[in-house]
Amino acid sequence: MSQLTVSPLNDLLIDPARETERIIARITGIVFRDLKRKGAVIGVSGGIDSSVVAFLCARALGKDRVFLLFTPEADSSPESARLGRMVAESLGSPHALEDITGILRAAGCYERRDNAIRLVVPDYGDGYKSKIVLPKVTEGREYAIFSVVVQSPTGETKKVRLTAKAYLGIVAATNFKQRTRKMMEYHYADLLQYAVAGTPNRLEYDLGFFVKNGDGAADFKPIAHLYKSQVYQLAKYLGVPEEICNRPPTTDTYSLQQSQEEFYFSLPLHKMDICLYGMNNCIPPAELVTAAGLSQEEIERAYKMIESTRKATHYLRSNPVLLDANSEIS
Repeated sequence: MSQLTVSPLNDLLIDPARETERIIARITGIVFRDLKRKGAVIGVSGGIDSSVVAFLCARALGKDRVFLLFTPEADSSPESARLGRMVAESLGSPHALEDITGILRAAGCYERRDNAIRLVVPDYGDGYKSKIVLPKVTEGREYAIFSVVVQSPTGETKKVRLTAKAYLGIVAATNFKQRTRKMMEYHYADLLQYAVAGTPNRLEYDLGFFVKNGDGAADFKPIAHLYKSQVYQLAKYLGVPEEICNRPPTTDTYSLQQSQEEFYFSLPLHKMDICLYGMNNCIPPAELVTAAGLSQEEIERAYKMIESTRKATHYLRSNPVLLDANSEIS
């Protein structure tokens, strides 16, 4: 039986003022005392997570000690850059734009991705757009297999199940984007003697929704303990622009518009929050039915998905392994 006597919906509520003070105290100590850096660099995407991290760091370190970086590329939505600039204007912090399209082209990012898509869609080429998607948990499939959705220049759309080789090729190619962005963030961090702030929330960190040595790399991660719904609570308290608070979370990685739900989580994020909270606190699926708005069977499938995803992404959260323990430096 569950030991919790309150609703998961209530448990996910936080005191934004108290949590903000706790986080900014930790950021100040980590950046100035532990890491001995002068400020923080944040890659801003126009999304809720990076915006909240930027606002938290500005409160902790001072707006002039926060450097915001925008790194659009060929597939980026113009909305991301516009909303990112809105964050910079709201905070009054220094910022820069680095278009990484040229770097990605030189690395073969787009060419490698297109070649992988052509393994299952041979006519894919210039003028086409694409994204990869997972089936929803509510569809009841035992195994979640990625498909690619392609749109032709004439607007015709089709969905094709990916082979393992095609899927890995697409992911390996698009991961250039996150790793290149992180390279640019560390360039400015080195230039300014700043630390790099990571932006994953608890859903993303717990379930491995990040690229190793890409958006998974950072010197500190201020919101990795917060569920997505809690990030939104902080955003409203901190004064993040309302348009950003109301924007559906996207990956902004593929040329077709794509939600985080269809790309990775397979459930609306508020339902995924409740399922992850329930699993983390050993709450039986039957007790989450009302709060999550899902059937017991759907919640059981979500629990299985969480467990299998954690196992599959353990590698992403692992540190480099030293073969000799005597190599550790205290």
